[in-house]
Parts: sequence; C-alpha cells; structure tokens
Amino acid sequence: MGFWSRHSVITFYLLLFIVLHYLHKAKGITSECDFFKGRWILDRTYPLYDPSICHFLEHEFTCQRNGRPDLFYTKFRWQPQDCNLARFDGEDFLERLRGKSMMFVGDSLSRNQWQSLTCMLHSSVPNATYTITRVDDVSIFEFTEYGVKVMLDRNVYLVDVVRERIGRVLKLDSIDGGKLWKGIDMLIFNTWHWWNRRGPTQPWDYVQVGQQVTKDMDRMLAFQMALTTWAAWVDTNIDPAKTMVFFQGISPSHYNGTLWNEPSAKSCKEEKLPLAGSTYPGGLPPALFVLKDVLNKITKPVKLLDITNLSLLRKDGHPSIYGFGGLTAMDCSHWCLPGVPDTWNEILYNLIL
Repeated sequence: MGFWSRHSVITFYLLLFIVLHYLHKAKGITSECDFFKGRWILDRTYPLYDPSICHFLEHEFTCQRNGRPDLFYTKFRWQPQDCNLARFDGEDFLERLRGKSMMFVGDSLSRNQWQSLTCMLHSSVPNATYTITRVDDVSIFEFTEYGVKVMLDRNVYLVDVVRERIGRVLKLDSIDGGKLWKGIDMLIFNTWHWWNRRGPTQPWDYVQVGQQVTKDMDRMLAFQMALTTWAAWVDTNIDPAKTMVFFQGISPSHYNGTLWNEPSAKSCKEEKLPLAGSTYPGGLPPALFVLKDVLNKITKPVKLLDITNLSLLRKDGHPSIYGFGGLTAMDCSHWCLPGVPDTWNEILYNLIL
C-alpha cells in the first residue's frame, strides 16, 4: 500500500472516530460526563409530577399546598455541561428494582429525597397499589405489584446516641444501628445538618471516643470521626455484588444573601430564580471536603451524589415561610416538592442505568 493510501485510511478512521465521539456525547451517554457539573435551565415540561396526587407528602415540603404563590421554581431542569440526563422514567426504575429494596439513611434531608422519589414513582404508575408503614424509625413505602420497598431510616448522625446513667451519649466509634442496613439492595446515606446543633435542640449531652467522654469537642472533627466509623462499617459489611452504596452529599442552606451576592437578603424568602452559571459565589462548604476525604479512603465502591454545588445555585427552592402552612418559621434548609430533590433522584436514576 502506498503512502497516500495509508494516509487516506488513517484520515478516514480519524474522522470516523471524531464523528462517533460527538454522536456519543450528543446522546448523553459519554462515560466522561460529570452529571454534577452544569447549570439550571428553564424547561416548561417540568415539574416531573403533580404534587396533588401524592397525598402522602409531608406538610413541610408541600409549598404549593401551603400557599406559596409562585411556581417558577418548579420549571428548571439541571443540564450537565458535557451530556444530557435521561429523563426520569419511574416505571423503568421500578422494573430495574423489581423484588428489591432501597433505603435512605439519614436526617430530614434524606426524608426530603425519599418523599421526592416516592412521589416521582407513584406519579409514574398512579394505578399501582402501594402501602406505607412505619416500624420505629424506619418508614416503608412498598409498591406491592413490583415487590419494591423504598425505605427511610431516620438516623441523623449514622453513629449511635445511647442513653446512659450520665445522660445521652454520642458515640463516635459505635454504629450499632447498622444492623438495619444489612441485606438492603441499595443504600443512600446522609449526615451533616445536625452536627452543629447546640442548646435545647442538641439531642446528646456527652460525646465519647473510645473510653474518653467529654462534654463537647470540635464539631467538624466529630463529623470526620463519625464518617470514618461509618466508612469502616461499609468496608466490613457491604458486598458490592449485592448492594449499591451512595452518599447523598451535603445539602446546603441559604440564610445569608452575601454568599450569593445579595447582601440585603437575610434568608431565602422571596427568592424566585436560581443563580445563573455554574459557580456559587460563596464557595463550597468545608464539610464537603471532609466527606470527600473519607470517601476517598473507603475500599468498597461508594458513589457520591455530589449535589452540593447544583443545590447551592437553587436559593429559590426552599420552603421559606411555606413549609409549615404559612407560619412565621423560616426554612431555608429543606426543599419544596416538587423541586431540587427531584433532580437528585433523576441523577441517581442515571447513575444506575
């Protein structure tokens, strides 16, 4: 074969590779895609469901039912920078999980995501029978026709809080609650919002590491130690062939407008639009870096639902005064449903496709 023949063949295959590469990206299936890097765009086909058909949604998340007058916050879709997210298909999700169980483990932000997913699934198969039960701290939403259990274990620290003679003790190296997580097919963990609680809302009196009991300690260090205990539990107890493990990430709050270049804003009240672009002016919270450091040391596969930055951009997505029926309580920590947690679940769906 002469020089020009070889050159033509090489050129042909190079062009073919480039065309296939861009077709691959256009379909949103590139393996190089980072689902968590992107921006919010207006999409009139959203939200993914009508919340009125999900009568089981808890009062604090039903902003429309509680009187929020604007609905623009429900019309935004997360657009990754280098690919497209497959639109959530609840029936396909249930088929993939047929006969299996999944469990959210964490605080009220886990409940926020759990309620979002159950409504997304129910609205996809509205005629499918379901049951909702609760056993101690575990809530169970079962789609009986599919044999699928979507559960929530309320466990705000992941590690144990034990009542002893001296009072309630937060044990940073004990994780007895993990017995509830064994045998589950998919686990989604979360903890952070309770680590800085003080005063009457703090649910412990002492903190213990090994034999050392103290009245308090640096909260970020305590968070890191608890995550390390959880990571050891995962490495010891999880069989990746049987169980998929995710960590929800750090869900942000919006109480200080200076962090999104609105110094006059003292809360999320009256916020109606996401931030433009891909970067949050106030930067990422330190807790996220602690979490990522611990996750990097786990030997078993754990996928981070890295929802922090995309959620930071959604100062408009919180209940504000519409979380408790228009009362004066200001909630800029949880999220309205439909809303931001639906995107967390859409990304979760894409990760398991």
